[in-house]
Amino acid sequence: LAENGGISLTRQVYDQVQNKFELPLESLGTKSLRNVRAPLEVYKMVLPWEDTKTIQSTEPDKRRIAVLPFANMSPDPGDSYFADGITEEIISTLSGVSGLNVISRTSVMGYKGTTKRVKEIGGELEAGSVLEGSFRKAGNKIRVTAQLVDVRDDRHVWAHSYDRNLDDVFGVQTDIAKQVSDALRVKILAPEIDRIDRKPTESTQAYTLYLRGRYHWNKRGIEDINKAAEYFAQAVKEDAKFALGHAGLADCHEILATNWEIDMKANHERAKTEVATALELDPNLAEAHATRGLILHCDLDFKGAEQEFKKAIELKPSYATAHQWYFQILQAESRWDEALKQIEKAVELDPFSQIINLNHADYYFSKRDYEKALELTKKAVELNPNYAIAHFQLVGRYARMKRLDDAKREAKIGVELLQGAYPPILKRMEALIAYFEDNKEGVRRLLPGLEASLGEPFATTAMEIAGYYFYLGEVDTGFEWLNQSYSRKEFELSSISHNELFDSVRDEPRFQNLLKRLGLEQSSHVLAFT
Repeated sequence: LAENGGISLTRQVYDQVQNKFELPLESLGTKSLRNVRAPLEVYKMVLPWEDTKTIQSTEPDKRRIAVLPFANMSPDPGDSYFADGITEEIISTLSGVSGLNVISRTSVMGYKGTTKRVKEIGGELEAGSVLEGSFRKAGNKIRVTAQLVDVRDDRHVWAHSYDRNLDDVFGVQTDIAKQVSDALRVKILAPEIDRIDRKPTESTQAYTLYLRGRYHWNKRGIEDINKAAEYFAQAVKEDAKFALGHAGLADCHEILATNWEIDMKANHERAKTEVATALELDPNLAEAHATRGLILHCDLDFKGAEQEFKKAIELKPSYATAHQWYFQILQAESRWDEALKQIEKAVELDPFSQIINLNHADYYFSKRDYEKALELTKKAVELNPNYAIAHFQLVGRYARMKRLDDAKREAKIGVELLQGAYPPILKRMEALIAYFEDNKEGVRRLLPGLEASLGEPFATTAMEIAGYYFYLGEVDTGFEWLNQSYSRKEFELSSISHNELFDSVRDEPRFQNLLKRLGLEQSSHVLAFT
């Protein structure tokens, strides 16, 4: 079965070695071997010089699992948040098992209420196993049913029903994770068992409020994030030692600061406080380590952020967001091979996440492969055409390729989707288009308005203003704005080592000094600019 110089293993050997070395193993499916009565599942060791994508597996890997949204069978339709929450928590628990490859929530929730067959869903997600089930709540009683299906033959590998009290919901989630792992013959390591068995709170009310918070958080609109923060705050009021509740609050405040640019300093500081509390209560909470990594990235502490992301991935290998955020650090440092590995892993774990796919496109834009960047950005937009930011990403892609009419069209679509909110974004897009069409007068005309709107949500950053002054040949003014960007700790400075706005001053001592202050001095010339 193995090619010349290659190595193949049976399932028995795989189970013994899967967590003892870093080389990936890929399933080749079940094979009939000479002088062996029963067919055996066989794995190929992927050697360092091989591209995993070129290896053709005859069957999907059973350890790549999709947890479909559990159907809400409760008399009260309002309990759908609980069914969604059960789904998310099972995904989260399974993601902490290193022997499994668990598809993230974003990609599976699109199948809520679907009539598609398991085999079709498995094919779309490239999953070998699908876990499906239902949830019913009546008063303080719950019934959870779950069944694990082998995508290859639509065979039920394991199934069980749980009739419990509501306060035993954690036990149900834990047992499902263990039974699924056992059915797939994946050994759960001792530290993983300890984390799975840990009960997050003794308060059923706190947990219910937390699930309501996650329900709104996952919608990601600004009103829903604020609503989620309210529920998380109520949850930690019920149980001050509820680490997940504090982590949820940290997520809300940091996203309000970074994605929505609302009360940035206050929200950022509140996020720091909440994530510190979460990790003090539970040092092994992967989500909190990832959020702290994002917070440190926003503070431009790239090394500190990297350590947090690596810890999050160690604790929860299938946590796609941790891989995505880690990618952003590696990209900032121009560690291109490592960056690509992380963002491709994130896409593998969450193939239908628009944000992750936009990050994937940004990798190629940063590497100046503009055709590939445009291709991937367009695919990302198709995942949710109503997300304005995705259209603004297309503006930059088209403008860089001198497809200015397309760029202007996408800017118009994005502005219309915002329905009049965040007016500074239009001037920001106009300046970007003017720059790429080499319209110096246009850029100069727009600069006063860009400067006046600095600090408003979605306005042009001080870093971008600096780049425009460099473009106009006003180098000293450009460095004044660049220093202001550093003082403001603008997140966008993460792109400075590869952003073409700064190509003209890359060899300037003042620019090199800024890179040194950022800890990016080693990344300045890693990319061969053309």
